[in-house]
Amino acid sequence: MAAIDESKSLALDKKFEHNALLDKPMNKVFDWAKTDDPVRIALWNNFMENDDHDTMKTADKMLPFLKMSDDDVKTKAESLLKK
Repeated sequence: MAAIDESKSLALDKKFEHNALLDKPMNKVFDWAKTDDPVRIALWNNFMENDDHDTMKTADKMLPFLKMSDDDVKTKAESLLKK
């Protein structure tokens, strides 16, 4: 069995560390949220509803969130999801 290259593993963790907010429960991120669905799921569901359940359109809209900072994700998610 090959040894795990810890430097690559840590680099990968660091690469995705900046969008950890996407996996946090909505009600832990926003005081107005009632669901414990992850932010990622709430955004996905919102886009699916607004795109007539077109998976490709929704995936295209989700992609920028993977590159945003947690602060940017929070701001954008709040503007899209707070009712």
